[in-house]
Amino acid sequence: MTPEQQKKFKYWQWRTLIGTMIGYIFFYLIRKNFSFAMPGLTAEYGITKASLGMILSLGGFLYGLSKLFNGMLADRVNGRWHMVIGLIGSTITAFGIGFGTLIITKITGVAEGSAADFVSKLILLISVFYILNQLFQGCGFPPCSRLIPRWVPASELATKMSIWNTSHSIGAGLACLCGIFIMGNMGVDMSGNPEIVANITANLGNKATPEAVLSAAQNYGAWKMMFIIPGIVAAIGVVLTAVILRDTPKSVGLPELSEGNKKEESTETSAEISAFIRKHVWKNPVIWALAVADFFVYVIRFAVLDWGPTFLREHCGMTPEWAGVTVFVFEIFGVIGMLIAGWASDKLFNGRAARTCLICMLGTLVSVLGFIALQKSGASPVVLLFVLALAGAFIYGPQALIGVISSNHATRKGSATALGIIGFVSYVSVLVSGWGFGLIADSKYGWNGVFVAMVVMAIIGALIFVPMWKMKRDSYGE
Repeated sequence: MTPEQQKKFKYWQWRTLIGTMIGYIFFYLIRKNFSFAMPGLTAEYGITKASLGMILSLGGFLYGLSKLFNGMLADRVNGRWHMVIGLIGSTITAFGIGFGTLIITKITGVAEGSAADFVSKLILLISVFYILNQLFQGCGFPPCSRLIPRWVPASELATKMSIWNTSHSIGAGLACLCGIFIMGNMGVDMSGNPEIVANITANLGNKATPEAVLSAAQNYGAWKMMFIIPGIVAAIGVVLTAVILRDTPKSVGLPELSEGNKKEESTETSAEISAFIRKHVWKNPVIWALAVADFFVYVIRFAVLDWGPTFLREHCGMTPEWAGVTVFVFEIFGVIGMLIAGWASDKLFNGRAARTCLICMLGTLVSVLGFIALQKSGASPVVLLFVLALAGAFIYGPQALIGVISSNHATRKGSATALGIIGFVSYVSVLVSGWGFGLIADSKYGWNGVFVAMVVMAIIGALIFVPMWKMKRDSYGE
């Protein structure tokens, strides 16, 4: 490239990185909002936790399948419009849930209320829109996994992808802030209506505290805004994403990156590309080893994120407010861990990110063992919080870098398909981290059993990376 082309390429490289981050943050905002709306749905309509849990489980499984399908699709279509269309679909479905009660009333003529007929139709409508939302959500990451390797050379991919992965934490943080603000300020105060208060009390059951009933009554209907307001923000995101992104360097008059490719993608037929993906992705043992490793990484990550606050509240006497802070601290440490891991991979190991992953898994193992020892010795909850966050900092390294390794070994032509496979396998982990660890915690083994299981997961995850220590950085020369 000429100096002028290099300058222009660098501009578009960062524009693509920032544009995909912005787009993915908007995806996250209308994917993580459902959990904040669930208490309102239970309080106002008596929708059971079992029903809500079933919706979440089915949606999560279909999200994993969608990532797999869209991963295969992303290697063959324009990444810019793939992402935009997915965000449009996710936004529409968010509005569908937010205006769900109005839709039911208009279509069926059944008035809004707690009547069984209305509630059953509301559950069905929410289920349909939430499942559609998760299917469209699968269009979030795969286009990014296609776009970024086309603008970032393999020698810089670990650093750049670690920066990109902070979009997970930013999106989660924004969703959390929206949830706190909307659910506490955007509803109608119905605390003076005895009928509404009585209905909420009945829906929440005998274990409900007076404070919980009052909060639900004072913020009546706020759950709808938990979909409508993020939906409006995401609609703005659709426009921004479409304006900022472009598909490839060629689309803006720049030469494509070339790192040992024997044949340019643009000259290959569909059959040749399919054959390449079949050989270098589906039959590639490195990709499948990374998928299994990512499974264990996600088990530990979700276990710390989902169960950490509960453990600190139930067994360490931490207040609900401080337990909520653990999520924020965990994400901050995660961002720091990702950025350091990406820098170390490129600067210390010349892009061999598997080496960083092994070190991170060992760091996770030591952190979990330290947490076990400290909680048995009666350490302060604040100390336990930061040790748990340290485990999060280490586990976020592999979470960011496994995608880098797979992209470099599947190359730009198969990176999205590879990450689709890995993404699907990683989301099977929720069966272990959620349902499985919940069963262990309730069993005779209790929380000690959960921690021992996490140690085992960390050991297995580390062992998978051991044979990769001497593995070359990428497969572009093949």
